[in-house]
Amino acid sequence: MLYNDSIVALATPSGAGAIAIIRISGEEAITIGNSVFQSIKGKDLTQQKTHTLHLGHIIDNNKTLDEVLVSIFKGPNSYTGENTIEISCHGSTYIQQQIIQLLLRKGCRMANPGEFTLRAFLNGKLDLSQAEAVADLISSDNEASHQIAMQQMRGGFSNEIAKLREELLNFASLIELELDFAEEDVEFADRSQFHELLNRIEFVLKRLIDSFAVGNVIKNGIPVAIVGEPNVGKSTLLNALLNEERAIVSEIAGTTRDTIEDELVIGGIGFRFIDTAGIRETQDVVESIGIKKTFEKIEQAQVVVFLFDSSEFKISGLKLKVELEKIKNQFPLKPLVIIGNKADKLTEMEIQNIKTEIPEILLISAKEKLGVEELKNQLLSFVNTGALRNNETIVTNTRHYDSLLKALDEIQKVKYGLETNLSSDLMALDIREALYQFGMITGQVTNDELLGNIFANFCIGK
Repeated sequence: MLYNDSIVALATPSGAGAIAIIRISGEEAITIGNSVFQSIKGKDLTQQKTHTLHLGHIIDNNKTLDEVLVSIFKGPNSYTGENTIEISCHGSTYIQQQIIQLLLRKGCRMANPGEFTLRAFLNGKLDLSQAEAVADLISSDNEASHQIAMQQMRGGFSNEIAKLREELLNFASLIELELDFAEEDVEFADRSQFHELLNRIEFVLKRLIDSFAVGNVIKNGIPVAIVGEPNVGKSTLLNALLNEERAIVSEIAGTTRDTIEDELVIGGIGFRFIDTAGIRETQDVVESIGIKKTFEKIEQAQVVVFLFDSSEFKISGLKLKVELEKIKNQFPLKPLVIIGNKADKLTEMEIQNIKTEIPEILLISAKEKLGVEELKNQLLSFVNTGALRNNETIVTNTRHYDSLLKALDEIQKVKYGLETNLSSDLMALDIREALYQFGMITGQVTNDELLGNIFANFCIGK
């Protein structure tokens, strides 16, 4: 597909609002805009400087559609690298559609999803990882995901990868040169320096790969399953965490028949809480299905909150320990937070007895909202935010993660070849593959299918 025609799209959310912005990009964007715009001072948009604003009206034949403000951005000093104008009009959906239809008749076509950012990439304004960060920035819904997207959009991740790729490319050139002089049996690449470089690249790649565990949960939120027997206060706890009546609370055991989910941001990190059906033996078919779903949600969750009625500990303490061991054995790798609810009903002696029996317990009263903040702090402690605080590069994109894994595998092959005196031609193959994977991240290596998959997930006006 050619990307030199003029495209138009609504750059603000669809629907009525105070104002709307309609964006046009392409070689003829300013000319097309000028053909429908009548400046209040008689200005010709094609003769105006870049990065200027102009007040006037959009005219369709002799009909005035709206009073607007037009912004001019001349290529290459624009977001897309092309001539671009943005029309700020009133937010009526009728006005928006009338202006867009007029521009389509004047020679524009509707932009595809992400096509403005795609053009920015094709015109060298952004590399591919920066372009993907644009979508992450738009969808960021908490402080941490916003911070990571901003760092990636500014080129933090790209710069790190580009530096590694350049150093590896320099040595690759020397290795390739050796192949041209194979009969002379000479070495142009210093093997000791090459080994040091490979160790450094391996170290950085492993750090970036490890960061994905944190980056993925920051980007997508951390699923937390709240489990326990019926009527211990799971729904009350969810309501206390969210500070709203999200789940139905009742004295009747088995009220929650299905899972209820909602999100909460704690310390800039998104958590997705899942209130599950109470776990117990039951003949109720519907409740049994809910209990089955509970175990499915525990499987999907990254943290499990086990809630029990602490006021019943004297009676059901032994049964409780059996249930805890069952969950620990079934899900040994998942962090387990053990919470005793209804602690406001306990005496000091009972509190000490429970803490002696279960040292890691957190006693709360969900109904009175006592201990809820301590629970939030404990959940936050499961997230390693050290890299975030230190402004280190954190990988959040699955495509990048996959390429980093493949690049690391190739680098380790090169290291093995260097240590076992493998011939230069075989090592060169592994180096080329590592360079290819680096290029896949930044977009130095692309194909239409890759670009289509990435930009199809963008919103239309971006």
